[in-house]
Order: sequence, then structure tokens, then C-alpha cells
Amino acid sequence: MGETIAKNKKAYHDFAILEKFEAGLVLQGSEVKSIRAGRVNLKDSFVRFVQDEAFLFNAHIGLLSTTHHYYGHEERGSRKLLLKRKEIEKLRIAVEKDGLTVVPLSLYFNRKNFVKVQIGLAKGKKQHDKRHDLKEKDMKRDIERAMKEF
Repeated sequence: MGETIAKNKKAYHDFAILEKFEAGLVLQGSEVKSIRAGRVNLKDSFVRFVQDEAFLFNAHIGLLSTTHHYYGHEERGSRKLLLKRKEIEKLRIAVEKDGLTVVPLSLYFNRKNFVKVQIGLAKGKKQHDKRHDLKEKDMKRDIERAMKEF
């Protein structure tokens, strides 16, 4: 994994991630420039399957002020994900039969400067699971502080 541009922290809070996949994105030039500038938000985005293809919906890629309106892109448009056929089938079956969700976890450039998105096969957490995770996180932080003092 290369330089991380955006992370979806809410996904880790709301979902238990079962499996992770790496997917490419079909983008326009203005979208790549905006991503390089860090104008990306994955907070409310999700993956949906349309006619045996995976698409990323509701990911916000902002416009740069230097982009001409003719070459601009839709900020919250759908973007096609590039996955292998077997991966798409595995994810689609898990969503349809097991009731799982596919969420984007992070957006980054790989070593060849291609934009990649890490997606995760996830199961939704209940409210008490979220509270339990927060308690564990606080306890770990307290233990690390105590260890640091000695």
C-alpha cells in the first residue's frame, strides 16, 4: 500500500471488517488532480453492484478552483471499481445471501501512481458492540500511558 490520501474512520466504528480487497478506480483527469490535492471524503460512501459490475457511490471528490467547468466532474457521482471477476462474484454473493455490506476503507496511490481504493466486506455493529470497542480502546490508551511513565 502506498501513500494514503483518505481514510474512512466511520467504517471501522460502524462495521466489523471481515475481509479486505484492493480495487482500482475509473477516474477522469480532474478527479485525479483533486485526489492528489487531498479533496476526498469517503465518510458516507458505499459499494453497490450493478449488472455484475461494482460501483463506488457517494464518495465526495471536490472540484479544484483551477478546473475549467467543461472538464469538471460530478463531485458525488458513481465511479466504477476495477476488480477481478471472481472477487466481484464473491462480494456480490456475500451481500445477497449473508446480508453483509461492502464499504470503502481507504483511498491511496500505489507504487505505480494508480489510484486504488481498499474496500472491506463488513458486518454492521450493534450499539453495545460500539460501546465495548470504545471501552477497550480507552483501556489500551490508559495502559500505554502507565507504561510510558515507568
